[in-house]
Amino acid sequence: MPATTGDDDFRSGYLDYAALTRRLEGWAAAYPELVALSSIGTTPEGREIWVLTVGPEPQRSRPAVWVDGNMHGAELAGSSVALAVAEAALALHLGPGVLPGGPTDAFPEHLPEHLRAFLRDVPFYICPRLSPDGAEPVLRRGGFVRSAPRPSQGAPDLPRWRHQDLDGDGRCRYLRLPDPAGDFVASPQHPGLMLPRRVEDPPPYWRLYPEGVIDGWDGETIPEPQWLEGTPDFNRNFPWDWHAEPGQVGAGPYPGSEPETRAVIEFAVAHPQLYAWLNLHTFGGVFIRPLIDAPDARMDPGDLAVYRQLAAWGRACVGYPTVSGFEEFTYAPETPLHGDLTEFAYHQRGCVAQVCELWDLFERLGQPRPRRFVEHYTTFDRAAMERLADWDATHNARRLFRPWQALAHPQLGALEAGGLDPVIGLWNPPPEALPALCAGIADYWLRVASLVPRLAIAEMRCEPLGGDYRELRVTVENRGYLPTHGVNAARERPWNVGVEAWLETEGCRLCEPGRARQHLGHLEGWGRGLDEAAHMPWYQRSRGSEHRAHARWLIRGEGRVTLHVGGPRLGYLSHPLDIGPDAPTP
Repeated sequence: MPATTGDDDFRSGYLDYAALTRRLEGWAAAYPELVALSSIGTTPEGREIWVLTVGPEPQRSRPAVWVDGNMHGAELAGSSVALAVAEAALALHLGPGVLPGGPTDAFPEHLPEHLRAFLRDVPFYICPRLSPDGAEPVLRRGGFVRSAPRPSQGAPDLPRWRHQDLDGDGRCRYLRLPDPAGDFVASPQHPGLMLPRRVEDPPPYWRLYPEGVIDGWDGETIPEPQWLEGTPDFNRNFPWDWHAEPGQVGAGPYPGSEPETRAVIEFAVAHPQLYAWLNLHTFGGVFIRPLIDAPDARMDPGDLAVYRQLAAWGRACVGYPTVSGFEEFTYAPETPLHGDLTEFAYHQRGCVAQVCELWDLFERLGQPRPRRFVEHYTTFDRAAMERLADWDATHNARRLFRPWQALAHPQLGALEAGGLDPVIGLWNPPPEALPALCAGIADYWLRVASLVPRLAIAEMRCEPLGGDYRELRVTVENRGYLPTHGVNAARERPWNVGVEAWLETEGCRLCEPGRARQHLGHLEGWGRGLDEAAHMPWYQRSRGSEHRAHARWLIRGEGRVTLHVGGPRLGYLSHPLDIGPDAPTP
């Protein structure tokens, strides 16, 4: 059985939809001043796609960050880790000892207080389970679900395998059929482990199929199992560089065709204040960053430098390397994937966006790193499979492999059921590994959240000009790491409008009413990423004053003005000022 938990302790097991909902509703009920729970959509099976907002005044717009998990049904660990990030963000406000986070307190005491203070004004949007319809059957009976267990719109109605627990053990594992032309042999050391056949292997030989039945079976032909089986892949359904089927398998009929992906797209468009985006998957133990469609030589150098900073934190906090999606994570070299969520977040929404493939199984098995990280998934040889079975016996409570048992299949007759259940130990870490993984990613994402811009009114001064005329001078600054436009790749998007400043008057009046609203443009941040020439000791230098902008208004008379500055991504600041001979100078 998988390591599910009957309560809502996400560090000791994987939560079903009911337990996940209880956990989210519990936080929202206990801390209404800091936590808001909303649904961004409903799945075809009637489950809510929950988003938890952590931070005071959730309706007040300001730079924010996003985390999502479990967009692929079998990748359950993303939900636990997303909940850990939410808990760490909440603990920032509640202090140490209030929210026990498994074996350690969720409060990030190791972060300096000035950084914790900065983070308390950063909203965290957490979508712990993007595909509740996909996760639920995996938790209930196992079997592979890429995104959701439903056919893609327009998918051909072909014979296909459907998971079903035929031997009554509660889990969908494998079926093996004896066949002289079979391509698998049984491991002599590990019951349940099947190995790719070599020419020197003696019989018996076997064919492997998922435990289940064949829908649309013609009584004779056994279809080859497909990893999508005519179902959608949510991570190929986003609008950046989307390609239709069959050019991109799993793409769906159009971008955002699935209710789950459409909900995320609409949320992102409605929340331009997002500056960082973490898309949690399993497995591998690696961060994957843009670009996914071109080499680093074609990436903006400033963005690449910021990702180098993230890579350093990823290695320090979690122990995972960071790789280019194009250079190390395309399934075929120089053949990009299309419709990817993080590319949408990076190119179209201006976010520092990345995937994390949780669970460093390859590292734990001592696998050498291949030339391209993605080759880990295709160079797992027989010796590695034997090590996997050894590890399962000593570190995973034998959750993966079960001996084979005779079974009378309703369509194929006499065969055997058993073998591998990859849900816990392969696709997802054993629950014993969750506390450390949750803590590492939460620590990492708090650091990334500290990069968001921070708008400030640096100066607001009214100088007399003679008579009843005065000049109001305003200076605004970005005191955050990132520029106000986020990543450079999205700076020119029409919605990414930068900073504006405008005045409202009471009693006094503007001499140039047409200049009441002034566009100040984007402001640079103080950060440059890592390995920048300007940081080197042979000629250290700072940028000029591009982090600062000025506005001036000519005012006549006495009264009061209210300054407003900000923008859709940054939120808005307001400051009143009395105008007159006795008004104090700020």
